[in-house]
Amino acid sequence: MPYNKPIPEPGDPLTRPFWDAAKEDKLVLPRCTSCNRVHWYPRWICPFCHATEIEWIEGSGVGYIHTFAVQHRAFGGWADETPFVTAYIDLAEGDRMFTVLRGVDPTRPETIKIGAKVKVEFEAASADVHIPFWRVV
Repeated sequence: MPYNKPIPEPGDPLTRPFWDAAKEDKLVLPRCTSCNRVHWYPRWICPFCHATEIEWIEGSGVGYIHTFAVQHRAFGGWADETPFVTAYIDLAEGDRMFTVLRGVDPTRPETIKIGAKVKVEFEAASADVHIPFWRVV
């Protein structure tokens, strides 16, 4: 089945390392070489110490559910998926990432646990773009 949701355009030099790694089903994260903290989303300047020396590191692909919400209305290709669960994931490396959560039943939100361990997985949206999602393990 073709991917019918919006597909990011990875042409921005700031995010290119992320999309190149995602194409190989790897999660990479920007880390400041001054304060050694990972930050998400990618920025040219560290949001913690304001240094400009940023490197990309391979992440573990492990995180924990920080919070979640069940989406009953959506647009742009996501309407066919409702209901679905979105979540903020606390990355093992620090900071948070927003995602569509997989491996949960959106009709039974009481079964979704804050703090549950999740693992990243990738879906090919096109030949050049693989989208990260997180799945409860």
